[in-house]
Amino acid sequence: MEVDGRDFFSSPPVKTVRFGGSVVETLAKHKQGDSGDYELLKHQLADPDIKDAQIINWLQEFRSCVTQLTKDHEQLIYTVLRLPWVGRSQAVVEEYMAFLGNLVSAQTVYLCACLKMVVSHFTPKRVTICEGGVDISDSEDEDEDLPRSFNQCHQALQLITRYVPSTSRFLVPILQENFPFVQKSSRTLECYVHNLLRVTTYIPSIRRDVLEVIIGMMLKLDVSASRADIEEAEENTVQNQDPTEEGLFDMDEDMSADHPSTTAVMAHPVAERLDTLMAVLMAYVKDVCHVNGSLHVERTKDLYKDLLSVFDKLILPTHASCHVQYTLFYLCSFRLALAEAFLDHLWKILQSPSQPAVLRQAAAGYLGSFLARAKFIPVLTVRACLDLLLSWIHRYIDSQDSSGTQAYCDISLHGPFYTACQAVFYTLIFRHRAMLEGNMKKGLEYLQSLNLERVVMCQLNPLKVCLPSVTNMFAAITRKYQVVFCYTIIERNNRHVLPVVRSSAGGDSVTTNTNPLDSFFPFDPYLLRRSGQLIEPLYQVWEELADTELLPDKTGRQGSREDEDDFLCGETPQAEGIVGMTPNSYDSNLRSPSSVGSPPISFQRPF
Repeated sequence: MEVDGRDFFSSPPVKTVRFGGSVVETLAKHKQGDSGDYELLKHQLADPDIKDAQIINWLQEFRSCVTQLTKDHEQLIYTVLRLPWVGRSQAVVEEYMAFLGNLVSAQTVYLCACLKMVVSHFTPKRVTICEGGVDISDSEDEDEDLPRSFNQCHQALQLITRYVPSTSRFLVPILQENFPFVQKSSRTLECYVHNLLRVTTYIPSIRRDVLEVIIGMMLKLDVSASRADIEEAEENTVQNQDPTEEGLFDMDEDMSADHPSTTAVMAHPVAERLDTLMAVLMAYVKDVCHVNGSLHVERTKDLYKDLLSVFDKLILPTHASCHVQYTLFYLCSFRLALAEAFLDHLWKILQSPSQPAVLRQAAAGYLGSFLARAKFIPVLTVRACLDLLLSWIHRYIDSQDSSGTQAYCDISLHGPFYTACQAVFYTLIFRHRAMLEGNMKKGLEYLQSLNLERVVMCQLNPLKVCLPSVTNMFAAITRKYQVVFCYTIIERNNRHVLPVVRSSAGGDSVTTNTNPLDSFFPFDPYLLRRSGQLIEPLYQVWEELADTELLPDKTGRQGSREDEDDFLCGETPQAEGIVGMTPNSYDSNLRSPSSVGSPPISFQRPF
């Protein structure tokens, strides 16, 4: 049966029951002191079961008297802004958009409230399952309409920006204030960061500030999950797996190999969150820099400038971050000119006397680590950087020699010099093979031209303060190619660095500070699995050198691991004493190298 063309049975009646007068009448009564209808209006707007037709009717009435909605009606407007419009029918969404446009145009006093409302929808709503009066779950609702809801939020934000051009000035603090706590789930953080990055595509003027907000939060995650903690969590997970369960459901081995996502979850919860955010950020970097699969040079340059600004402000001064800095590493891989610009930027910081020593030393760490680890940097660029570094190092030695005073090993006075020396040693350890390949004679002539012997022999004695693993590997390599002989100096240094301290447990113990420079290699192996898939093809892993190539005949090595990047194993980024045997030769500190933060593996000498 149809009445006026409407199917009576299949179409339930629309709930349009309302109490009180129109919005205009209610506002007039409120002005005269009668607030009964006013409170009733707020109560009806807050009804959790409010229907689409009701929302549309109310919004149309509010639009008709928007000029009257001054700051006196703040609480009423806040109630309207809490209406559940996101995810509703298209008619509700369009009406709400129109209301927002009218409101911010006529009453800019509500701009920030409108922005906060939109930003509050940048994360999935949480649901709580209650059984027997007890909340047993508090997880995100996996809403299939989430993309549609986010699209509506961005449409609203774009609309507000169009009506109020100064929106960008007020938006960034709101984005920062509403950032979810780092303890929130990966999904919540992922959605929020994704939406923040999306905002930068239509409000590009705030991109640098938004990147600062995101990277600042990611750094908090990064430094709270140390390399050692992440590795330990992964190892414990592997050890706790039941071998009898392995492969039970791998019906097709080839298929499981093609879909590694099932094992991509990190065991460490903070590392898992960081991995998710790094994947989002690097996907954004790739999308911004490429148009139809081709690199867009201008857009790439602009993004590089923004990320470099954030690097200077946040990343460079942060000690012992493990992963966030790889955002720039990844971006620099797109074009050699970017990598060279980054190296030049680091070089300028290192050799600038006006910069704080701690930043100059950090810049040297980045310089050496980037040269050593970035596969996309050709040998010619590595050589050019070494020329700059060695030229500066030699000038520094000259200035000390001509000062008329006795130079001596002092980290507090010469920190940038020592970190520059270590950057050179570290780079040569990783790149010497590439330099010597093709033409051994020319390669050796180049190494000889660097005059490394003068650096090693100078009164400032850089081998005394560099990481033992760096010193020992550099000594072994330069000995092999007869470029410089370091062992006499290492032996002398070892004899002179034997402080005796009273142990709290009683008795004396020999301690040596194995990391006096508080060395930090920012591009040590990348541990996050999902985002790491983008880094792996760009990354120079440590290639284990044959024992017979490096060690004196009387010395052996045990426990080398072939399947992992194992340079610097056993060195720690903290300047702590390590109790051990009295060092008496270069190989007493030689370890199976790995990342700086790896758990110590003491060198074992055969009896």
